[in-house]
Amino acid sequence: MTMAGVDGVLFDYGRTLVTWAYPTDDLLRVLNEFRPRIVAALGVPAPEAETILHDVLLPLEEYIGSMSEDEVDYMTVYREAWRHAGLRLPDDLLHEILDAEQRCWDRAVELDADARDVLSWLGDRGIRRGICSNAPFPPEMMRRQVETNGITALVDAVVFSSDVGRRKPAPEMYHAALDAIGTSPDRTLFAGDRVREDYEGPMALGMRAVVVTAHADEPAPDGVPTIASLAELPSLLA
Repeated sequence: MTMAGVDGVLFDYGRTLVTWAYPTDDLLRVLNEFRPRIVAALGVPAPEAETILHDVLLPLEEYIGSMSEDEVDYMTVYREAWRHAGLRLPDDLLHEILDAEQRCWDRAVELDADARDVLSWLGDRGIRRGICSNAPFPPEMMRRQVETNGITALVDAVVFSSDVGRRKPAPEMYHAALDAIGTSPDRTLFAGDRVREDYEGPMALGMRAVVVTAHADEPAPDGVPTIASLAELPSLLA
């Protein structure tokens, strides 16, 4: 399987370029640090950090893997999650907590072992590189994470669903990423871990696509082209 004639490669982010483990201990530490301010804002005793994690943060995970093509306003759903748990906090405090929570994720994310070499290889050959990923979190926080783990310097553009207001496989997401790296669909390869968002969606727009199975949650069905790791991607473009 070869895909010559490629001017650009778009990558999914999570479970493609980066992996992570849920940062439970770090999140509990942050929530404990905020408890005095939560108490002051509520005027009543605040739940323990473990309760907040279970009742507020964990339910928000459903938005990460949402099948909807419409992205949420994360601050809105974040506020409602706290209120659903009986905690009506002012927006400025909620934003601080969210920012501190996202910094836990900045520390938890790990770059795929082959990502840096592959992104550098593409750049050395003049192939445009971009991220096109579903992520409901505020774009400025996601961009900080990409900067923190060193990917920003290795790509030409970063597009998250929170920038566009739509989620893959909505065509608006792919068009925004293609415009950002300046390539046409027929000369762009998409690489990601999910069949619906990273293979079927790009293919429907005329891109080529491959599923990277190294960190995928589910195996790709028969007939979907796959590579076992990012390290195999250069051989597709030879």
